[in-house]
Amino acid sequence: MSSSPGIDNSTSKRVQLGSPGAYFEAYVVTPALPSKQIKGAVIVIHEVWGLVDHIESIADRYAAAGYIALAPDLMGTLAVSAEDASVLQQQLFAEDPEVRTAAQPRLRELMAPVAVPEFAASAITKLVHCVDFLEALDGVDGRIGVTGFCFGGSYAFSLAVADSRVRASVPFYGYANFTNELLSEIDCPVLYFVGEDDHALFSALPALTTQMRESGVDFEAVSYPGAAHAFFNDSNPAAYRADAASDSWAKTLGFFAAHLPPTA
Repeated sequence: MSSSPGIDNSTSKRVQLGSPGAYFEAYVVTPALPSKQIKGAVIVIHEVWGLVDHIESIADRYAAAGYIALAPDLMGTLAVSAEDASVLQQQLFAEDPEVRTAAQPRLRELMAPVAVPEFAASAITKLVHCVDFLEALDGVDGRIGVTGFCFGGSYAFSLAVADSRVRASVPFYGYANFTNELLSEIDCPVLYFVGEDDHALFSALPALTTQMRESGVDFEAVSYPGAAHAFFNDSNPAAYRADAASDSWAKTLGFFAAHLPPTA
């Protein structure tokens, strides 16, 4: 167990979760606080690039804010290397449309294994194991939230559908391809972030908002002009938008504070 960079006395470690034959790794950061001062727990779900340093740094930030943070590795052996992920992100966000187009076959190759139903079922099972793990920790007291980015944003929606123990969900630019019947299973409030230049997701927002309302979900969406996909990812200079990232971080902390309140 080692000190997390930039966090006073918080501790981080890798743990194995799951069951025999289906173990997976997760990064856990615990603030150095008495259990009564811990604000709850947040599951941080990575982008399709896997459990990279950027995601671990977000977990560190939650620990600095007083939460136990857990970032699971849902990709496992399907994850690309950090070097390949960096190159592909640069290509996908390049100004030259030919460069972006040339990167699409590699992106489709990367996405193919995670698009099958078996992967989704496995990922949800892993996330439920994350909830099980956090629920047993001192200081959590059932106060569990989830957030995620792109791929992880989609699974932040999915976990809210699948597990009623989740008390707050904050998806960043994720897809929510569910029927109204499934969305009605969400028992927690949802705060959704999207960039207005993220054209596919932003154009789908009115229909998503209507669907959430029809399904009885407490749903709030925040959109940012001048921001496109992955605007929160400060490891991707082409996509990162500091103002939108800063504002969404502040709103997220406020949302979790409101919906993961201190126990009596």
